[in-house]
Amino acid sequence: MTLTKNKYYFEALDNYPYSLPDCLEALNYALSYDPEDADSLCLMGRIYSEALIDYEKAKLYFEEAMQNDITNLNTPKYYIKCLLDNEDLDEAEKLIEYALKIKGIDKCRILILKSHWFEINKEYKKALDPLKEAVEFAYDQSMLDFLKNKEKFIKAKMPQKPKKKQIKKKKETK
Repeated sequence: MTLTKNKYYFEALDNYPYSLPDCLEALNYALSYDPEDADSLCLMGRIYSEALIDYEKAKLYFEEAMQNDITNLNTPKYYIKCLLDNEDLDEAEKLIEYALKIKGIDKCRILILKSHWFEINKEYKKALDPLKEAVEFAYDQSMLDFLKNKEKFIKAKMPQKPKKKQIKKKKETK
């Protein structure tokens, strides 16, 4: 049974997001074998969140996945993204803090989501801290490049302080 369910789950995963009809067909088979499979429920949540932009329905699938396997390493990162996209910021904050305590989770990606949470809240200075912490958990050059670019992006959004020359010119013109 597990082997068949895994076959259909991997087939669904292989088809996502390029062929949603094939993905959904395989995913429905996987869930018919094991309706409590957290990975399959998480993928269904992703379909509703990322492809169909139905955050409320996606949240139901993510919640069910979390209830069935609280230690699943895939569900939190996608669930947090869904919550952030749906502006459920209090729920996202709680899940971020919980996810960072899960053994074996990709802390780098969770910290990026934490930074995004601060960014949504327009707390740009605080958004930089999780990115700096994420560097410790980045294990390839492309991730380090991403973190560096994300930091530049956030800094560009920060309100600029007037430079001393500009302040002097303003005083002189008065």
